[in-house]
Amino acid sequence: MIRQRKIPLRKCVACQEMKPKKQLIRVVRTPQEEIQIDQSGKKAGRGAYLCAKLACFKLAQKSKAFDRALKQNVSTSIYEQLAQDFIRVEDDYLLSREVIPNDEQ
Repeated sequence: MIRQRKIPLRKCVACQEMKPKKQLIRVVRTPQEEIQIDQSGKKAGRGAYLCAKLACFKLAQKSKAFDRALKQNVSTSIYEQLAQDFIRVEDDYLLSREVIPNDEQ
């Protein structure tokens, strides 16, 4: 019998939903105190995960979820930069993955 691999789950900082790590976008605070989107999911630093939905990004911005998750004040200019990066990453992300029906997760 083949053992099924355990799928790592992470919680979206905005909607609090648990999802497989590969379905979420990681935002990282690097050791140099920079905040950026981590597409590889392997950059060093403190990470926060977010659904690949603009609604979740806006909720995270409104509720200051990144400030809490990254344990650092996130300025408006950084949120604006993240918003631009997020829209680009979201498009790439949605193109790169096949949509999985909810009952198969």
